[in-house]
Parts: sequence; structure tokens; C-alpha cells
Amino acid sequence: MSESKSGQEVLYLLFLSDTKLRERINNQIRASEVRVISNEGVNLGVLNIKEALAQASALGLDLIEISPNTNPPIAKIAEYGKYKYEQNKKLKKAKAGSKTTETKSIQIKIGTGDNDLALKARKASEWLKEGHRIKVELFLSGRSKYMPDAFLKERLDRVLHLITENYKIAEDYKKGPKGPTITIEKDKGIITPPISKNIE
Repeated sequence: MSESKSGQEVLYLLFLSDTKLRERINNQIRASEVRVISNEGVNLGVLNIKEALAQASALGLDLIEISPNTNPPIAKIAEYGKYKYEQNKKLKKAKAGSKTTETKSIQIKIGTGDNDLALKARKASEWLKEGHRIKVELFLSGRSKYMPDAFLKERLDRVLHLITENYKIAEDYKKGPKGPTITIEKDKGIITPPISKNIE
């Protein structure tokens, strides 16, 4: 998996860090002045804490310190219960969008039958749809280890041709400890047919 984080993952981490500490509200706020965001999202500028609390109180709402580490801190006028509800919704949405990508494996043999190949291809298609990588491995034993590379590659291609989800080659054909492998991943373009080349 790439070390760089997607926008959704960064958003999730930001929300997660914000929720580790409960926001200070009203008289809990320690700063002498705050930058105030109105309940309608308007920037009211920097106000002293007494004035900011008075504006919130006049509307029957709370003054919530949403960014304590800025200078001055940022506070929002809102109903605290509703604010927390909206934050939790955003947290769940961000978390749902930051699924962990795994490399799944399917293994076939020289003599794997058509029905078994279809089942493995169906499972690989499901994993690709979920965003996972798929490592396809041809398990070799005995004399099969000494068969021509072109034949072994053709055995791998049999299952690739049955995959219905769009994919691209992530790691091309190569020799592994148990036999040749190829790794594929989801592609938004057209299905990429295997390209004939020697196994390295």
C-alpha cells in the first residue's frame, strides 16, 4: 500500500485527533479573546471572550472552542449537542472512506479445473471491487517446476481471463518461491488483458 495518505484518510485522522479531547465550551474557554464563527458560518472576527459569550447567550446557543491551538483560538456559536452530532457523522463518514487496502492471494495449480478457476476468479473480482490487490500464484510441485515458462504463464492467464472486474497489472509476472506470480489491482479504465512475455 502506498505510504501517501488519501484525502479521506487525512480527513479521518484530523477528525480523530479532534475528538480525543472534548472541546471547551462557554466558561470553560481559557483564552481572553477568540475568533468567532457565527451559527450561520459567518466570520465575526476576533472578539474578547466576554463579548463572544454574550453573543452566544443572546441566541440561546453555546460558544464552542473548535480550534484551540490557533492564535487566537477559533470558537463557533452553535448548539453543543447538535455540533457534536454533526462531528460524529463526519467522523463516521471519513472512517468509512479510509478502508485499509490489503493484498489478497489466490493460488492455482497446473491441473486446477474450470469450475475451481471460475470460483477463484469470482472471489478475486469481489476483492478487486473492494479495492484490494490480488496476488495470483501458480503452485508448482515435482516435474511441473521444470515446464516451459510460456506454458506456466498460460496457466496463470486462464484465471485472469475470467476476472470480471476492471484491473491493471501492479506487479508483472515473476518467479516466486512456490511458482510464478502476478499481482493485479483495481483499474477505473478497461480490463487489461495479460500481455505475453517471458517470466523473469
